Amino acid sequence: MNIIYKVPGYILCLLGGFFLSWGGLIIRLFETTDIWKILSIRSFFFITALIIFLVFTYKKNTITIIKNSGTPAVIAGLFLSLSFVAYIVAMSKTSVANVVFIISTQTIFLAVFGFLFLKEKITLRGFISIMLAFAGIVVMLGDSINQGTLFGNIVAFAIPINFTILVMIIRKFPELDMVPAIFYSGIFSGLYGIFLASNLTFSSNDILMGFFLGVPQLAFGFICVTIGSKSTPAVTVGLLMLLETIFAPIWVWIFLSEVPPISVFVGGSIIISAVILKSLDKSKKIVN
Repeated sequence: MNIIYKVPGYILCLLGGFFLSWGGLIIRLFETTDIWKILSIRSFFFITALIIFLVFTYKKNTITIIKNSGTPAVIAGLFLSLSFVAYIVAMSKTSVANVVFIISTQTIFLAVFGFLFLKEKITLRGFISIMLAFAGIVVMLGDSINQGTLFGNIVAFAIPINFTILVMIIRKFPELDMVPAIFYSGIFSGLYGIFLASNLTFSSNDILMGFFLGVPQLAFGFICVTIGSKSTPAVTVGLLMLLETIFAPIWVWIFLSEVPPISVFVGGSIIISAVILKSLDKSKKIVN
């Protein structure tokens, strides 16, 4: 079995947040403004990377693993694909700051859903960590949060909700390999992009950006998060994923010379403090 399955879950979730944080920068580097074309080219490379990963990991048992993941993987993949679509639509209908802020609520959704459906205890330290992290997000975004459009904001909430459902399914069926779920999400989102794109012609630049978006950013990111979530409490997954919010403006600063305001560094420090605080928590799953 691939060595990635032996890496501690919290480290994989942290790596997942790191890989996913490159999305905003890469999307900025596309020449096309057709969001559905971006979705389709990203999905092509995403699916290709997942097939290679599954074949490399399971070799002749690949088809069996996909079949054994069953209905839970198909359902999880469908919800994740809806999250992909919601992200693209929300980004075009409301402000980036609003979308980032709404995505950050996944920490709360994961904590609540984890408690209700998985009986995962929310300790006092865990609760404080969530509130501290949420405060850090508010500080980071500051005055950039605005009313936006009602439609865009509502669509944006589909992102954290669908991601939470994905994690719940992964945590509910720890005996199943859920990497096929993100393979299904790639197929679903690819079909959305193909049917809704104005055309499927791409410049060499956009093909390259599609590769970076589909392979290191999305495939590596969700492979890490999917495998890591199996052994990591939902609350911790949510907090670690917030590191994506910290890294994203840093990449834009480094590669596009857009200097982030001091509030980004202050808020980021608060979020890191929240993650460190939660890492000291030894909470365990409640036994019925």
